[in-house]
Amino acid sequence: MVAAPELISAKSSRVSAARRLARRNFRGKERLFLAEGPQAVREAAAHGSLVEMFATVEAAERYADIVAAARGVEARVHLADEDVIADISTTVTPQGLVGVCRFLDTPFEEILAARPKLVAVLAHVRDPGNAGTVLRCADAAGAEAVVLTDASVDLYNPKAVRASVGSLFHLPVAVGVPVEQAVARLKEAGVRILAADGAGADDLDDELDKGTMGTPTAWVFGNEAWGLPEETRALADAVVRVPIHGKAESLNLATAAAVCLYASARAQRAPGGCRR
Repeated sequence: MVAAPELISAKSSRVSAARRLARRNFRGKERLFLAEGPQAVREAAAHGSLVEMFATVEAAERYADIVAAARGVEARVHLADEDVIADISTTVTPQGLVGVCRFLDTPFEEILAARPKLVAVLAHVRDPGNAGTVLRCADAAGAEAVVLTDASVDLYNPKAVRASVGSLFHLPVAVGVPVEQAVARLKEAGVRILAADGAGADDLDDELDKGTMGTPTAWVFGNEAWGLPEETRALADAVVRVPIHGKAESLNLATAAAVCLYASARAQRAPGGCRR
């Protein structure tokens, strides 16, 4: 008869420590955060930032490759019952895997030193789901970096981590940079600053037609409800609106960000663009 695998106790100090990471003050103190679900944990292991993993027996069998990857980076692996996973997890329906990861934000100066061609700057973005989705869009569009200003949501909020669907581990992200500093330093690095705003004076289609979008570019995205304040718009080289050709009142932040980032990605890869 095969012995049942030993499961970590719900009273374990490791479980208690992981549970506390749902709170921002504990994340900041420990410089650790939670990554939930197989995709996020797999990416954390591949990145090398995974330090600990909790898995149900069923999940450990189903995702044996992730368990092997976790052990390959010397992360502690704990088998747990579903109640323990649910206790650690911040989702309504946990997927059986929760990782504890090191903070991985990048100093802003390192991002500048890499001479990025496409950057997303999140200024005053407060919704963690939107922040994570914009990060995912930036990753998909081939951006070299994302900057979260000091007025934006916590990068390691569990909702932001989930919404990034692993993209958090793919590209450099700077946090806590004042928007004025971010814009000024990017301009010094030769990056054109475009503020995305529904009331912008410049039309995205016109910018593409003029051939002005093939240069290194940073898009500045504002708050979900009230957009960008006038003082932030004034910092940009142009304030650009996504044209609404139909009857929709507006686009949400993440959708508008995807349109803008992909417009730049295409222009930069066209003849005369900075990636050609």
